[in-house]
Amino acid sequence: MKRLNFLVSLTNNDNDYQQEQAAAAERAGRRLGVDVTIVHAYNDALKQSQQLLQYIQDASVKRPDAIMFEPAGGTAFPQVARAAVAAGIGWVVLNHEADYLAELRRTYKVPVFGISSDHEEIGKIQGQQFAALLPEGGTVLYIEGPPNSLAAKERTRGMNKTKPANVQVKSMRGNWTEESAYRAVNSWLRLRTSQESHIDLVGAQDDSMAMGARKAFSQVPPSERERWMKLPFTGCDGMPKTGQAWVRNGMLAATIFVRQNTDLAIEMLVEAFKGGATPPERKLTEPESVPSLVELVKSAVKTGKGAGA
Repeated sequence: MKRLNFLVSLTNNDNDYQQEQAAAAERAGRRLGVDVTIVHAYNDALKQSQQLLQYIQDASVKRPDAIMFEPAGGTAFPQVARAAVAAGIGWVVLNHEADYLAELRRTYKVPVFGISSDHEEIGKIQGQQFAALLPEGGTVLYIEGPPNSLAAKERTRGMNKTKPANVQVKSMRGNWTEESAYRAVNSWLRLRTSQESHIDLVGAQDDSMAMGARKAFSQVPPSERERWMKLPFTGCDGMPKTGQAWVRNGMLAATIFVRQNTDLAIEMLVEAFKGGATPPERKLTEPESVPSLVELVKSAVKTGKGAGA
């Protein structure tokens, strides 16, 4: 059988989770003996759809045996998906709902499936982390992903299901990057209401945005800096060299480990192409609190946390 060739399309290269997605894909390719090409959409859905169509339709580009992609916008590109499978290219959707998968699986013989983190469960864990870190209640400055992101919506929904009633949330938007959260917090700090706000915790829907918020707060005038920097900051994704390391050194109070899934997708594709196995239509990976929720509760009790800015 010829050497397999897979295209991996990721949302950006400025986010530690996306960087680990790329690294995991490359490691899996080497381990399984398949060629892996990685492209980045730079958070631009139109650019991403054009990139994918080029690999599907342009005869001058080596056509992949399968495409796996994490949508940069709110759509999983149903028309692009149909063009791909009609051309005999497998199709894998990462970290996003795609209601057309069942239809494509019935109609075409190439592998078609989705793999996602359980984003609502991620949100539920984050709500429980807020409860553990604010045992007496308080207010969270919450940095969400972009409004068209299904992952962001599901994480918010999950968080609201588990946060206690005495924990209030003030929300702002980022774009899954440190720079976007830095700009959002800086803009908020220029508002008079920010000086009047009593914030007890800063929570972000990914670690890079949590660090962007820390950077913004670290640059306020010295008279205000201490009250902001003593707050607990939490994030999500929990990559070993970033989020988990930031928890160990105290820059983050907590994160949530979200398993990268490009390597799992490649394993499933290789099994489908070489072994004839039919992958499940959708597979979910389970997130984990870092540190564990039990450890967070013990730490909060020991330090008497709950007072904020």
